[in-house]
Amino acid sequence: MSNPHVIVVGGGNAALCAAISALESGARVTLFEKGNPEEAGGNSRYTAGAMRFAYEDRDSILPLLRDPHDPRVPKTDFGGYPREKFEADMLHFNAGQPLSALQQKLINASYDTMAWLTTHDIRFDPIYSRQAFEKDGKYVFWGGLTLEAKGEGVGLVDAELAAFERLGGRIEYESACESLLIDSGRVTGVVVDTPTGRRDVQGDAVVLGCGGFEASSEMRAEVMGGNWSQAKVRGTRHNTGAGLSMALDAGAHLHGRTDGCHAVPMDRDMPDYGNTALPFIERKHYRKICYFLGVMLNAHGQRFVDEGVNFRNYTYAQFGRAVLEQPGNFAWQIFDAKVDDLLYAEYRFKHATFVEADTLEALVEMLDGVDPSAALDTLREFNEAVNDSRAFDPTVLDGRRTHGLALEKTNWANRIDAPPYRAYPVTCGITFTYAGVAVDMNAAVLNADDAPIPGLFACGEMIGGIFVDGYPGGSGLTSGAVFGRIAGASAANA
Repeated sequence: MSNPHVIVVGGGNAALCAAISALESGARVTLFEKGNPEEAGGNSRYTAGAMRFAYEDRDSILPLLRDPHDPRVPKTDFGGYPREKFEADMLHFNAGQPLSALQQKLINASYDTMAWLTTHDIRFDPIYSRQAFEKDGKYVFWGGLTLEAKGEGVGLVDAELAAFERLGGRIEYESACESLLIDSGRVTGVVVDTPTGRRDVQGDAVVLGCGGFEASSEMRAEVMGGNWSQAKVRGTRHNTGAGLSMALDAGAHLHGRTDGCHAVPMDRDMPDYGNTALPFIERKHYRKICYFLGVMLNAHGQRFVDEGVNFRNYTYAQFGRAVLEQPGNFAWQIFDAKVDDLLYAEYRFKHATFVEADTLEALVEMLDGVDPSAALDTLREFNEAVNDSRAFDPTVLDGRRTHGLALEKTNWANRIDAPPYRAYPVTCGITFTYAGVAVDMNAAVLNADDAPIPGLFACGEMIGGIFVDGYPGGSGLTSGAVFGRIAGASAANA
């Protein structure tokens, strides 16, 4: 087909990667973004811009860097993150099932996709502020998550949008796609509600890259059940499941873990949608993911997770669920002065909610909704159970643990005994949902018989089954880019 017209629904990382890929493949591309220019970009704008990918060593990292001459780079131990480690990390969250072909594709294509992004002037910086600690005069990276886009999620979307526009793509803002046009079983376009009215837009193929359904409390209640209607929404208000509904109406079927989602502990006082009064770059600071440096207490004054079970980028996407399951759907994170300089910027953010006291006795009285006597007993028992025989080392799973508790802390266990003490109230913030549509290796949407629906493709949060019980941090943006690239090329050649 000569110069086919590809319609891309959505304006975040996955959709933009699809659009860039389709343009590369010779298509004309129209992208419909539900938000206005200031709020466009979907959930991608709310992220820290970190992307997980397999790499061998520092020689793999250097070509991806925006500034390889940064004076910190020669003093940096980037380590390596081979495919085998990425596979093991994905398997850890896969409910005992082997990795699917799509999950293997995510891993195997991750580095090549990062390199592809750099060909469009999208480059990356080492995540010194959150993924590295200084040790023996070097910056040591941990957890396999090494690079982020310049300007974090905002910078990633802006760079991808600039690449899209350089290639001749056209974007229409405040344009919500409502349904798919179908002719003789083939998707031939979309019905879109624009500022100038509703219209039919014909195309040769459609790529749905418009996110999940986490911003719809009604759809969360219907599909996910449980207390999920009570969760706060960390990201965009526009991910209400419209793309999923359109695909289901066209014959797709719901695929993946229906109650699965990325959900993190976040400031209990944050409004839904990340506080739209703040700039995008600030909204992500409502997450609270340094729990591994302290303890979390529920309303009964009890701990309910092993805060040190693993590096935080392997647990934060699951611990939001754990908080939601507590009485009242909240918890408090407790820290002392010993770890204050290790807390991420989100804890120093001017809008962060916290209480502070010079004694634990005074602190527990300030924990709104918590049994103070039980909380004090928990903290005292925790302190008595800490084993000091191992040194505290946040760059590794240090084995510094408690002994004798019903729920042990297995790494990074420090006594909470250095005032002033601070406590931060958290609730569950849902980021994106794991259920979506089924796709094949070309990112074509499948019907109930597992046959491709002609002309329909999907990427990003629209794809179900990529993540099951959780995910290694940074995999979401990578998945969006990998399958966005595939979906765009496939749509251009459909």
